[in-house]
Amino acid sequence: MKLLSVNVGQAKAVPYTDSPGGVTGIDKRPVEGPVRVSAPGPKGTGGSGLAGDTICELRHHGGDDQAVYAFAREDLDEWGRILDRQFANGAFGENLTTTGVDVNGALIGERWRVGPRLLLEVTSARIPCRTFQGHIGERGWVRRFTRAVLPGAYLRVLEPGEIQTGDPVEVVHRPDHDITVALQFQAVTTERALLPRLLEAGDALHPELIKKARKYVTEHGG
Repeated sequence: MKLLSVNVGQAKAVPYTDSPGGVTGIDKRPVEGPVRVSAPGPKGTGGSGLAGDTICELRHHGGDDQAVYAFAREDLDEWGRILDRQFANGAFGENLTTTGVDVNGALIGERWRVGPRLLLEVTSARIPCRTFQGHIGERGWVRRFTRAVLPGAYLRVLEPGEIQTGDPVEVVHRPDHDITVALQFQAVTTERALLPRLLEAGDALHPELIKKARKYVTEHGG
């Protein structure tokens, strides 16, 4: 299990985003050399956890609980096969392109040691948006991406550090529950009856999802 690339993006004006100023940093590209990763601060003010990476839509992206986005090279290749296209590392807006890591099968609260010092914790799945669809350039992309249940994972930074291409990824902790990134994604998209189960992940779950699950329990039981 290792990093195939570390990817960052700069603000770019595009016609397909609702972010302030009409700019987005979704176009991530691999960079050479070490990149510092640290907790960026609360959502709404904190952006990306990676030095040199830009997040333009702070209302929905970035912050401590979405500091890093990881996507598996294996899933990029699967989409390439389905769409008859080739996707470069970073093409889905991910900061970390991994190989050998079961990103979608990762448990909420699972911890990854990346390189010698960085410690990350899985918090949630990526939810597709209009900007993502425009970036990929496929009609019906949001629906298609949702149905595939290959969302990739957001992670928070527990211990900062520098990382670079080729660094090993080691799972150093797996919590005692079965709430995976894929299950959490389904719970907030297509199978809302699963929402109460998310509370089994405890405080490791993204705070917004804890609120969503508790609201569902209050309104519907479970």
